[in-house]
Formats: sequence, C-alpha cells, structure tokens
Amino acid sequence: MSTVPVPHEAARTAERADLGAVAALAAAAAAELRVQKGGELWWRRERRAGDPGVALAPLLDAPDHEVAVGTLDGTVIGYGVVRRERLDDGGLLGVVEDLYVDPGARAVGVGEVLMDHLIAWCRAEGCFGVDSLALPGDRATKNFFESFGLVARAIVVHRPLD
Repeated sequence: MSTVPVPHEAARTAERADLGAVAALAAAAAAELRVQKGGELWWRRERRAGDPGVALAPLLDAPDHEVAVGTLDGTVIGYGVVRRERLDDGGLLGVVEDLYVDPGARAVGVGEVLMDHLIAWCRAEGCFGVDSLALPGDRATKNFFESFGLVARAIVVHRPLD
C-alpha cells in the first residue's frame, strides 16, 4: 500500500535568488487588486510603482522590512512584505504591505505560514501590533486577516469627483 505524499508548506526570509519569483507574484497581486472595488485608487496611491523586482530588491536588505516567501514542497508560490514603522510616540507598528499566494495554490496553508512568519518578525522587532489593508468587498482577505486577530480599526471613505 503506497501513501500519498502530503504537500509541505513553509515560509522563510526571501533570498536574492527568489527575487524573480517574488517579482512575478507581486505583478500578479497588483493586477488582481487593481480590478477589485477600490483597486484603481489603490493602484494609483498604494502600490509599488515601476518594475516589481526593482522596487522589491532593496527591501531584501532593509533592516526595517522583512520580505518572505511561502513555499509548497520547496517551490515559491507566495510572498509577503512587512515593515516596521516607528510612530510619533516611539512605539513600533508592523505594517503588512504585501501578502499574496498564487491563486492555483490557495487554501493549502501557504498564506497562513506566511502570515505566521510576518507576525513572528514583528514580535521579534518589538512591534506592539500589526496593520494591513483589505479592499472593500474583499471578504476572503478580510476573513483571512480576522483569523489572525486583525480587525478593522479605521474605515477610509472616498468620493470620486469626475
């Protein structure tokens, strides 16, 4: 009787050799977000402009950022970026800027291990909390973040003037 191998998901700090895969995932993430409700303004205001590889490369060595990859059986299929932000009162806040898993590999636990990795980095950096962004109507992202204890603390409203 043979056994079916169970896929192994993991997360680790990204290395230079991962940059091509991370850049491709970042481009896919931006394209996916752009077409969602609120995505066009996100595209104009919050996304990293330009080539994703060029924008992400300096973050690999930045002491105030952690770039992580999520893997399935050793293959990079997701990535996350978190930064440490010093607030005016001196406190440190972790801000998850990116968290993305290839759509064909979702629901197997890679996003969860990535988020665990980012939160562990924030704890090690002395952050008192973690923030992130979910676009309006993106229930899956909202539910994912809520499963890690992140809840809405502000609602940004917008009115187009054209």
